[in-house]
Amino acid sequence: MLSNRPKASGVALLYFHDPTCSWCWAFRPVWSSVRARLPASVAIEQVLGGLAPDSTVPMPAEMRERIQSIWRTIEHSVPGTRFNFEFWTKTVPRRSTYPACRAVIAARRQGAEYEDAMILAIQQAYYLHARNPSNDSTLIELAEEIGLDSKRFAMDLRHPDTHVELLEEIRWARELGVRSFPSLLLSHDEGYSEMPVDYRDANRILSAIAARL
Repeated sequence: MLSNRPKASGVALLYFHDPTCSWCWAFRPVWSSVRARLPASVAIEQVLGGLAPDSTVPMPAEMRERIQSIWRTIEHSVPGTRFNFEFWTKTVPRRSTYPACRAVIAARRQGAEYEDAMILAIQQAYYLHARNPSNDSTLIELAEEIGLDSKRFAMDLRHPDTHVELLEEIRWARELGVRSFPSLLLSHDEGYSEMPVDYRDANRILSAIAARL
């Protein structure tokens, strides 16, 4: 059970992600379509997976090259997905995604409607505008830009309870066997069923869900 987030009763589609996961960025259009077209009887719960813990160490050159290679692969394999490669020269990249994950939790605390607004703001800042989502300063700027109380957000972002909640979501994902992002599980009376992740076709995902209901 997630802290402060009671598990949805009945049938729920669980989306495991990290706001700074490049494949999650590529999946966003299909995920938005799935969400919009799900039956009303299916609840949606987004769960943070946390790709990389806090770090102040600059990303090694080898890792920078590997991630840029992933971006190029995504651009070629998922039509319409764009990345701004100026990120790698304009910022000091760090392999640290927990700050962005905590930002999603901090935004969620000011209203459920802000959760996805913060996810999108982080993704656009990172992938399109070469802003570093590993920096609290960037995240606080984004909070203000999407209409959050930035002072409250900054307090929640750094509050120990926010980090505890993130660790509980990460633990839950691992207990359910989630090892990659994005991932989808359908929660139902008999347990959990893995759903396909298709970066081009929402229909395939919706059909798999309908077949399990």
